[in-house]
Amino acid sequence: MYGAESVIVSLCKWFSAERHRCAVGVFLNRSNSIPELHRICEQQGIESHLIPANGRLDTTAIRGIRELACSTSFDVVHSHGYKADVLVYLALRRTILPYVATCHNWLDDDLKVRVYGYFDRYILSRYSRIAAVSADVERRLQCAGIKRERIELIGNGINVQPFELGEPRNPDKCDRQPDLAVGFVGRLSYEKGPDVFIRAARNVLQQHNRVQFQLAGVGPERSSLEKLVRDLGVEGKIRFLGHVRDMPAQYREFDIMVSSSRREGSPVAVLEGMACGLPVIATSVGDVPKMIDHGHTGILVPPEDPWHLSQAILELLRNPLGRQQLGQSAKMCVKERFSAERMGSDYLEFYRRAVRGDA
Repeated sequence: MYGAESVIVSLCKWFSAERHRCAVGVFLNRSNSIPELHRICEQQGIESHLIPANGRLDTTAIRGIRELACSTSFDVVHSHGYKADVLVYLALRRTILPYVATCHNWLDDDLKVRVYGYFDRYILSRYSRIAAVSADVERRLQCAGIKRERIELIGNGINVQPFELGEPRNPDKCDRQPDLAVGFVGRLSYEKGPDVFIRAARNVLQQHNRVQFQLAGVGPERSSLEKLVRDLGVEGKIRFLGHVRDMPAQYREFDIMVSSSRREGSPVAVLEGMACGLPVIATSVGDVPKMIDHGHTGILVPPEDPWHLSQAILELLRNPLGRQQLGQSAKMCVKERFSAERMGSDYLEFYRRAVRGDA
């Protein structure tokens, strides 16, 4: 359950509440057990179907998408991610059913991923309409030759309610003063910058020892990050939490949240932390500067800069009132500008234009 999956769940819940029918098709391959997205959809009463997909261009998956789309009389099919984009196109290209896509981001970390991204953008040129989650994604779609009038910029939103059920902890109210907690939430991969977070943590710990740093998430960089922690000599102060199922509860264990990404689109984790009333420090990449008003609803720092990040963390650690004020402003900002209601309304119009065949 990363950002794109959270967006899918939030959209489905909003559409269901507005009495529109929606269903999710989740790919199932041999290497996975039941995908978490399917499990969460079932828990939350969202119609969800498993689509066997054992290869990149599995004909079984193509047939499964076509049968699901046609048998349920849906008006539009919405794909998320390059695999879904390709398979939906192959399944529905000879039907009259409109298909649309959301582009969350392309990582371009290595040659294979860059090739996938190039092929994805080629396929998307055949789509009815495309939603870009950030201005950078929109620009890259246009550079790929997709006409501007077929692209819509729709920023991510979240269902705020689960994050309002409690307040972030207040260590000042405890009898024994515990360590403050600084949290990172995201995939443990290069583009998310967990190594930058760890290097900033080492800098902070040289000046402020009563603080714990925690990383929530899994990913391919975990072993190298654990080695980095050992090499920097901060093993006792940095914890890897792994996969966390109850993220609202986890956010409330943090005093500060950090997003140290090298590249981003419209990060859902930043919105979730803000919705919990956390002071958020984030790198100014992607559409993050549109989400955070520096000094009012959060703190922006340059990417790839552990020193500036550590200075921002230290400033907030030493300023409990400042943390509280930032967190409260952030919570109000998410409710007003980044709610699932706003996102759902935008996508409803997006779907209507696709169904009408607007240019």
